[in-house]
Amino acid sequence: MALFEYFPNYIWNLSVAIAMESGAQLGEIIDMCQPIKDAADGGADAGTPMFMQAWAAMGDKLLELAAEDEAKGRAFSASNKLERASLYLITAERMQGHGAPGREATYARARDAFDRSTALGRINRERVEIPLDTGTMPALFTRAPDAGQGGEGRKPVVVFCNGLDSCKELLYWTRLPAELARRGISTLCVDQPGSGEALRLQNLPVDPHSECWASKAVDWLEQQPEVDPRAIGMTGISLGGHFAPRAVAYEPRFASGAVWGANHNWREVQDRRMAREGVSTAEQKSAIRRRKTRPSCYMPGGVA
Repeated sequence: MALFEYFPNYIWNLSVAIAMESGAQLGEIIDMCQPIKDAADGGADAGTPMFMQAWAAMGDKLLELAAEDEAKGRAFSASNKLERASLYLITAERMQGHGAPGREATYARARDAFDRSTALGRINRERVEIPLDTGTMPALFTRAPDAGQGGEGRKPVVVFCNGLDSCKELLYWTRLPAELARRGISTLCVDQPGSGEALRLQNLPVDPHSECWASKAVDWLEQQPEVDPRAIGMTGISLGGHFAPRAVAYEPRFASGAVWGANHNWREVQDRRMAREGVSTAEQKSAIRRRKTRPSCYMPGGVA
């Protein structure tokens, strides 16, 4: 599959493509990318701080414009701007290495903008926290229309998990929750350990035994009056193509499973990328961070 190439490196182009697919406006992308095009010639790592500054600046500009709309009672217009501000801030933050200056503050602004956009826009998504053995798994719950207690009000639901370096907001922006809701299916987008808030705010590393945290999602869903406990499925995007099938295989309460752009063998993918492009400092740090995994859990049926 071809990738839209504005810059001379894959990492920056991937971020631009994700933003475009997630609801960015083309004119704003040009305004953010044009001033830093020359910086990309120095390599993905060398110019990344400039990438963050340019995208965060647009995010902050939209936050100011949204505040003007909100002050004048234009809630939906404010919500739209807050949504794009959150997207650009998340994209900027996601590009930075672990511990990079300004990363925490940028992520906090992105989360706040997203939550305010939800409220002002009356958007069908609710932030929830699912208890884990250690910490919680933040998630976004999008309800199918007419989901309610009892009888026909109980709807199927899909647990939607991240890949290597995504977050629940980006999962929501794939539009899968909205499309499933149109078809009478609710969606739970999760920041599982090693991703999103779970990693950034709770320092919960990747748990490759995905049935451990996915089963906690099932526990939570079974307690929701609008969920049909016999119709809980799971899907994952990218490296979630490893997490989702394993969870469905080892958690018998899942009724179905599917993968989206599956990345079943991350080592093989990284070996090919290293042979083609070499290893960047950011990629080395990312790989080291993700090797710090939690001990496995035990599940009935012999999973250890």
